[in-house]
Amino acid sequence: MRARLGILFAELQVELREIVLRDKPAQMLAISPKGTVPVLQLCDGRVIEESREIMEWALAQQDPQGLLDAGVLQQASALIEQNDNEFKQWLDRYKYADRYPEMTQLEYRQRGEVFLQQLEALLTRNPFLLGDQASVADIGIMPFVRQFAHVDRDVFYRLPYPNLQRWLDYWLQHPLFVQAMLKFQPWQEGDAVVLFPA
Repeated sequence: MRARLGILFAELQVELREIVLRDKPAQMLAISPKGTVPVLQLCDGRVIEESREIMEWALAQQDPQGLLDAGVLQQASALIEQNDNEFKQWLDRYKYADRYPEMTQLEYRQRGEVFLQQLEALLTRNPFLLGDQASVADIGIMPFVRQFAHVDRDVFYRLPYPNLQRWLDYWLQHPLFVQAMLKFQPWQEGDAVVLFPA
């Protein structure tokens, strides 16, 4: 989602090939043997294999809404780093607690909430994570908070994070997020080119 959001906020257009991970096409594995999504192959043949790097690449091409504002870029980078290296670990265990019997789902949720509390504190001061305007931190972290919330929406909306809940609701209704969530038919060789956004 954040790779798509980066492309949308950058007002770029790419050829999109929707992949079913249990049936990875040979063409994808040829450019990205690790076989994870997203993958972006540039016109010069370079391949970018991480959602964060795709998002940042897109916004480096053009950034009409100033998401890479230099004033908050270092802070944004540190927050995304914390999301990717700490919060995501607890999110994965919370989502798939049956695969990680070392702790209970509740304990995994509580570990994840440490990061949510940090986000809540930031959002008590501003409507967005790092100020009055959205930054790369917002679109880089929101998809993961969404996943956390969707493990059990009733529980999430009962947690004492009203600013985080408001922030997430804002993003879930944002036109570019709605566009990022559009479903596409899985790609097969010979299919007509699908452009994103269309």
